Amino acid sequence: MNDSAATELSPFPCARFIKEIGRGPHGARALAPEDTQALYGAMLDGRVPELELGAVLLAYRLKGETAEELAAMHAAAHASFEPIRVTQDAANAVSAVSIPSYNGARKQPNLVPLLALLLAREGVPVLVHGVTEDPGRVTSAEIFARLQVAAAQTHSEIEDALAARRVAFAPIETLAPKLARLLALRRRMGVRNSTHTLVKILQPFAQPGLRLVNYTHPPYRESLTELFVTHPDVAAGGALLARGTEGEAVADTRRQVQIDWLHDGRCDTLVAPERSSADAPVVDLPEARDAATTAAWIEDVLRGAAPVPSAIARQIDVIAGIAKQAAD
Repeated sequence: MNDSAATELSPFPCARFIKEIGRGPHGARALAPEDTQALYGAMLDGRVPELELGAVLLAYRLKGETAEELAAMHAAAHASFEPIRVTQDAANAVSAVSIPSYNGARKQPNLVPLLALLLAREGVPVLVHGVTEDPGRVTSAEIFARLQVAAAQTHSEIEDALAARRVAFAPIETLAPKLARLLALRRRMGVRNSTHTLVKILQPFAQPGLRLVNYTHPPYRESLTELFVTHPDVAAGGALLARGTEGEAVADTRRQVQIDWLHDGRCDTLVAPERSSADAPVVDLPEARDAATTAAWIEDVLRGAAPVPSAIARQIDVIAGIAKQAAD
């Protein structure tokens, strides 16, 4: 066995790292970037034993990740999978867009597939990546299946779908299997871990594309803004940051949320937030949120039998404008 193979198989000693990050929310200290990248890379490679892995995940759950730690984890994550190549006509080049979909719907219909299909209609290549199922929630994968958009099983299928119809859905197991393994630990441990943040900021393309990044709790807006503004390697391709709808990166049909464009070390607010009003027009959404009902309503919108909700129409204008500008 050569030295590199032995390194890949040998357990990764991480007691000294756990000692730093495992002191609780008030005593824990951030790891140096090179230590963070080495630790997270070992976690992705399966070199951290289960006991220590659980300790690391819970330590970060309590401590939280700094922007520097997230940037280092981001670098390790990107080194763990093959990026997607998007083939386009050079005369009509548009930056590809990635939409993470890891939450699904509980109370409202999940309209991520509608957003993706409308963007594709505008000529924007869109890759939606996420989980295929989540108990108690309606996933984008389930709705896409009803819309005859099959989940890609290989990287080649992702690239072929983007070339043929400008939209693809990739399960995280297909896109980045090492990340999928850490993501799946949520069901065993009962809580999310750092990987849930990383998949939402992932840059899946070989040539950096525009990412839709969303947050649920306001403090995450500040931390994600800091991450993208201060780390150009993470920000390559730019990101549109907005508060999500039940954790999904599609506009909330009930109100207009703020949309920030994070690029080139800057944060530009493109859309100001607006409070919902009693005078605002009622959006006629399907009453049920199941995959079949949602897919049928999306089909109505796509053929013009139902209007595109105004908040989503504005989101499409913003995304398509940035995607075309970024490709120039």
